[in-house]
Amino acid sequence: MGASPARVYYPVFLSLEGRPCLVVGGGAVAAGKVRGLLAAGACVTVVSPVLSGPLEVLAGEGSIRHLRRDYEQSDIDGMTLVMAATDDGSVNTRVTEDCRRQGTWINSADDPPNCDFILPSVIRRGRVTLAASTAGASPALARRLREELEAFMGDDLAGLADLLADVRADLQAAHIGVPASAWQQAIDARLRALLAQGRYAEARARLMERLGGTGDTSAGRLRESMPEAGQCSR
Repeated sequence: MGASPARVYYPVFLSLEGRPCLVVGGGAVAAGKVRGLLAAGACVTVVSPVLSGPLEVLAGEGSIRHLRRDYEQSDIDGMTLVMAATDDGSVNTRVTEDCRRQGTWINSADDPPNCDFILPSVIRRGRVTLAASTAGASPALARRLREELEAFMGDDLAGLADLLADVRADLQAAHIGVPASAWQQAIDARLRALLAQGRYAEARARLMERLGGTGDTSAGRLRESMPEAGQCSR
């Protein structure tokens, strides 16, 4: 028998800061879902008669809200998204059906047909986030992709993202436009090497110099508009 047709997903990064999210289940799988939601700043409610040790700790310190009972349909009211992660397929199916009736996004663990969204393997380096997915076909392959991407990502990436964000914000505040091609050319091996060595001021100076040498933006305008590294504007 041939494989079923692959689903096509729309890749997106969600802003869940301060948003209510529900996890149904209290075991190891649920704990993984909770960790991911907390990392995104979500306000997490867990409904389960029993919690695993790590979830008990989170509940005890107030990091999550715990409803110590079985799932009820009203639990999904007002939730931005829901994750069903119990070891009972009938419960997970009921949660999925309830969410779809209300139009609430649902992820049912290890059950792609009952998911409105799936969770990729994720690598984070500061502001940089890479996600790998096989559309639910092979979690093992997704993990392998994550491992290979981790090996590719250098330790300088977090600092590079911070530097680019800071300089971009300063240029925008000074109403100085820099074409995309100039940014691409400015991110060179020397810049990354300086960041990897912790030489942020030198890296910033190099970035400013390279941005000022291309397009219609002059190095002089940049220097006049920007404070020197380590100094404050008056």
